[in-house]
Amino acid sequence: MESQITLLFQIKPSSGVPIYRQVVDQVNRLVASGALKAGDELPSVRQVAGHFEVNPMTISKAYSLLEAVGVLERVRGKGMIVAANQSATPSLKKRLELVQPILREAATQANQLGLPKEAVLHTLAGYLEETK
Repeated sequence: MESQITLLFQIKPSSGVPIYRQVVDQVNRLVASGALKAGDELPSVRQVAGHFEVNPMTISKAYSLLEAVGVLERVRGKGMIVAANQSATPSLKKRLELVQPILREAATQANQLGLPKEAVLHTLAGYLEETK
């Protein structure tokens, strides 16, 4: 299960983004990409909190928010699973909407630093290949 947690979540406490928000965003992206499908079990709150050494209430908050919007559902004896209504992979447009805030922020910072567009796109392309 440890490797599953590491593969699912990449929590960065120093990122400035609250940890619960990182979990929510990552689960949304994993579901949108089809990496997590309807019925897939998520690691327990205790497992995730222990692995990343964070407060279990932080992970519980993330899971509860995802449950409230219908991405996850609680199954007695199993924990949290991806909700049945999450079976189809969203359109390219919907998936791009999930990454737009990050890209917009990167574009703003690149412009503030006076970086040439070609260099930024080349670097992004490298990251896309590196993280496949």
